[in-house]
Amino acid sequence: MNASQTKQLEVQIMGQSYLLSCPAGGESALLDAVERVDTAMCRIRDAGKVRARDRIAVLASLNLAFELAQKERELPPPADADAPDLSASLQRVDPSEQVRLDDLMRRLDQALGDDGQLL
Repeated sequence: MNASQTKQLEVQIMGQSYLLSCPAGGESALLDAVERVDTAMCRIRDAGKVRARDRIAVLASLNLAFELAQKERELPPPADADAPDLSASLQRVDPSEQVRLDDLMRRLDQALGDDGQLL
């Protein structure tokens, strides 16, 4: 991507400034993403269980990825019967994997609730 096709935006996430590049015309999508990340990170920070910014970022990323995976599973099948059915593979989530993910999130919450440390 060359410089004429990109735009730089200064944004704030949890009170810290970041200079980010995005494709021309993609400013709105980037700002929406920044808002989602900022909201997720501030929610974790405000819960008071975690203090370290990097740990907050990891937990926020896991939460956002989990939400995205849930939404992808809810996608309707493609309208074109000849097109490959990619959404079917997203919707067929092994229930044992979901149980493992739920258990991991529960254990992370318990561990972080004690002292805010993963290790």
